Amino acid sequence: MQRVLSGIQPSGSQHVGHLVGALENYVKLQEGHDAFYMVADWHALTSKYEQVAEIWPSTLELTATFLAVGLDPGRATLFSQSLVKEHAELHLLFSMVTPLSWLERVPTYKEKLQNSSADLGSYGFLGYPLLQAADILIYKAHKVPVGEDQLFHLELTREVARRFHFLFQAEVFPEPDAVLTKFPKVPGLDGRKMSKTYGNAIHLRDTPDEITHKCTRQMASDTNRIRKSDPGNPDICPVFEFHKLFSPPETVRMVDTECRRAGIGCFDCKKKVADALIGRIEPLRQKIEAHLARPDDLEQVLRDGSARARGVASRTMEDVRAAMKLPRP
Repeated sequence: MQRVLSGIQPSGSQHVGHLVGALENYVKLQEGHDAFYMVADWHALTSKYEQVAEIWPSTLELTATFLAVGLDPGRATLFSQSLVKEHAELHLLFSMVTPLSWLERVPTYKEKLQNSSADLGSYGFLGYPLLQAADILIYKAHKVPVGEDQLFHLELTREVARRFHFLFQAEVFPEPDAVLTKFPKVPGLDGRKMSKTYGNAIHLRDTPDEITHKCTRQMASDTNRIRKSDPGNPDICPVFEFHKLFSPPETVRMVDTECRRAGIGCFDCKKKVADALIGRIEPLRQKIEAHLARPDDLEQVLRDGSARARGVASRTMEDVRAAMKLPRP
């Protein structure tokens, strides 16, 4: 079977953008693939190095979320990045041969450097795309589920593999392909891309009351529609985007028709979105809370998965050391 690898930083509760943009894709790919899904706790340190106390609780919460959405430790390897030390070794070796200019041109590096309130002037932050390359290549992954904003990172991974093969005259790594989700971008409450950084997210641990409040009081709608009697335009309305993602088809058709002829007001339209989101999120929230009530079980899932992951990673490092003429440990 072809191998799949992806990872998520443990940086607080996951939101519905993660659900439809990544997690549901993970569940589908665990069928018929050798799937590896990583809690990327070292990556979290690139921006949260002063908040290390938050990382382990967030790691357990992300593991609980993995299980709640349907990832099965018997079919997919769920593991913690920091428990597989070979990631750090391969990252170090890649850093010796990767031009600095390759890292400085990464678009997300420039964007986060300009927009983040954290001090990101560290090598760890500059080098995180290279650590990502090590994360992927150490498992010889064939496919990587990513969002559109990560495609540059994946191309960098392929370039690193090609450079390694050229320099050391050894074909060690397959060049991985992207697996894009059906919904690569989910709008946030303010109409921008949903992001914890922007504070515009609906989280998988939000209660029904919290979801209703966010949808009816905070969600942006068609700014050209001032009065309830004004016809709306679903084509430019963020609320309708949520309907298309989460509401049943008959509701989507009704809203599309009634909004255009002012047959439904924005508040009622948002309330229907809230109801659809609650129906989707509440069962997951309850499962997440149930898993979080058993932290020892969550830790064991990670330790078992990390042991399996380390077995694969250590075999790759044998190939890497042989190609680079390094002694075996």
